[in-house]
Amino acid sequence: MAEIKDPENTIIITLKDGPVVIELLAAVAPKHSERMKHLARAGAYDNVVFHRVIDGFMAQTGDVENGNAENNFNLRRAGTGGSEHPDLPAEFSKLPHDRGTIGAARSTGPNSANSQFFINFKDNHFLNNQYTVYGRVLSGMEFVDRITRGEPAPNPDRMLSVKVAADV
Repeated sequence: MAEIKDPENTIIITLKDGPVVIELLAAVAPKHSERMKHLARAGAYDNVVFHRVIDGFMAQTGDVENGNAENNFNLRRAGTGGSEHPDLPAEFSKLPHDRGTIGAARSTGPNSANSQFFINFKDNHFLNNQYTVYGRVLSGMEFVDRITRGEPAPNPDRMLSVKVAADV
């Protein structure tokens, strides 16, 4: 696991194969970073499935409304919900959508991101200035690469737990 320099802005996602350590870019995207920390601290991301995983592109998760594999799971609706919080305004920056970056998933409008996010499997620069980049994988990308593919997969992988490193 990577050395954690700023535990308050570091997220640890536990997947079936191991931990993924994510540095939140709070200086670049403060609202998105705060939302992720808030939902992690509330346990809202625990057991949420990866509902859209496209080989050579990205793995999307974070539908806390419909994607919880233990509670309110609805495979057909996974990916259509968010959280009870209002949508976030876009926080575009010059940061590119490189392999391992975390992007805010959204609907058609740029100011429609909520709880869902994606992890880029490769450089996806065509997304630059269209989706907010608010984090990057520091370690555990090999575990992200093993997430089951599908839209959704018949038995989708899930985030077993999501914690703020300062709280662990």
